[in-house]
Amino acid sequence: MKALVINLTRFGDLLQTQPVVSGLVQNGYETSIMCLENFAGTTDLMRDVSLTFALPGASVLAALDRDWRESLKLFEIFCAEVLEQIDPDLIVNLTPSLPARLLAMRFSRMEGKVRELRGFAVDSFGFNADTTPWAGFLQVASANRGASPFNVVDLFSRVAGLGNTVPFKLADPSPEMKVASDILFAETIDGAEGYVGFQPGASEERRRWPVKYFRELGERLWKELRKVPVLLGTKGERHLGDRILEGASFPSVNLMGKTGLPELAAVLGKLDVLVTNDTGTMHLAAGAGTPVAAIFLATAQPWDTGPAAVNSLCLEPDVDCHPCPFGVPCPHDNMCRYEVSADAVFEAVSKFITKGVWEASTLKGARLYLTGRDELGFMSLTSRSDHNDTDRYKWIMLQRELYRRFLDDEDISALTLHGEPPSLEFRLRLVRPLSEARDILFLLSKQAQLLQDNPMENLKVKFLANFQKIQDILSSCPELTVLSSLWYFESRANDTMDGLALLLSRYMGLVSALYVSFE
Repeated sequence: MKALVINLTRFGDLLQTQPVVSGLVQNGYETSIMCLENFAGTTDLMRDVSLTFALPGASVLAALDRDWRESLKLFEIFCAEVLEQIDPDLIVNLTPSLPARLLAMRFSRMEGKVRELRGFAVDSFGFNADTTPWAGFLQVASANRGASPFNVVDLFSRVAGLGNTVPFKLADPSPEMKVASDILFAETIDGAEGYVGFQPGASEERRRWPVKYFRELGERLWKELRKVPVLLGTKGERHLGDRILEGASFPSVNLMGKTGLPELAAVLGKLDVLVTNDTGTMHLAAGAGTPVAAIFLATAQPWDTGPAAVNSLCLEPDVDCHPCPFGVPCPHDNMCRYEVSADAVFEAVSKFITKGVWEASTLKGARLYLTGRDELGFMSLTSRSDHNDTDRYKWIMLQRELYRRFLDDEDISALTLHGEPPSLEFRLRLVRPLSEARDILFLLSKQAQLLQDNPMENLKVKFLANFQKIQDILSSCPELTVLSSLWYFESRANDTMDGLALLLSRYMGLVSALYVSFE
């Protein structure tokens, strides 16, 4: 059997497809990947990939500007070339964009053969047609970062229909890669007793730990542990490295702009630990087995995009407004960037280097979490800074327990919840919208039963109008935005009364379980 995995995202997300590929291989599929042309080299770092198909998006778009027929011809040539090399039995689309959905549908029905399709798709009318509730959850969680309790690798695996996630392990560096990295490390530094990687870049400025903190960390690592900072990043990020080294008194190995992906993978293997922002390099290190101390600022948070490896450390600002929503200017002038101090990171890293374990923090200003796996194989975070008793942590754990069962279509009506509930103040804030949503869902469930027996057109119009009320109620509470968005997608994906009745029953069970837990 053969499988084709479609992932038209960037470097880090593409790396996080590794557990899906390995999981499919374990299930007997020879697995290939289709990705954007710019990131095709990423699959050289992955295990179990049979073939890589680089989608020439730039060429197709350029041709579209000239003549749509030329663009369509290029696209069809690409599709034909793919099928010449593989005839997949299974298509797994992990990208929710419309182009990716259309591409998945195109391959699932080429040459008159209907192939199994999992993940994101479209129906015959061009509307979204996700094959599992997990796909809908992945899409809405991506747009509401900070509200998702599941790591992306777990969502990918569930969307692919694989169940528990295969451990995240990338390919080992080749001998040639190791030789190339040895050349980069050729210079001997007197007194050096190891290396600590610095990745100061990130997708935007507010997600970058301050360069002065990297400099302060470098000073202490050298003076107290004799560890040499190794600066990593692209050519476009060299200015960050220059600022870190400006006035610094510690030796360094500056590799910014000097490593391709293969060399970077080999370099990571030489490090005692990598200190990084939420970046593709972080995921590469996690998959390569390099210890990671990752800092999550602004819109980044470790629950959904943290390193998918056991025994890594995640740090985030200990402020109520973190993580912040996408597309909203910060009213606090991005003050969270400065909450995770250089001292807090040094304390954590130095204890790990000297003792081999991530110990609890004694410093304020940061929330520290240790990555692991729960009993079901999901990536989990355990507080190393006494934040397990906070409302935020308890709410995330409650969502993990209920949403997982809801998305797996398990019965949660008689579920006994574990752990202490959030504070009374937190519960009161959610009780009202949950109560209102539950009441309307109950009413709609009864109306659906009537309409199944007697589909009266005038009642059907009023019935569908109430669907928007549920979304409005849930979206009024920030903690319920993901549930609101998921309701929006799923309610519009059902075009039969039987399907809507089943959907109402599922959401009635979830909202009731949430309400009872807060009542």
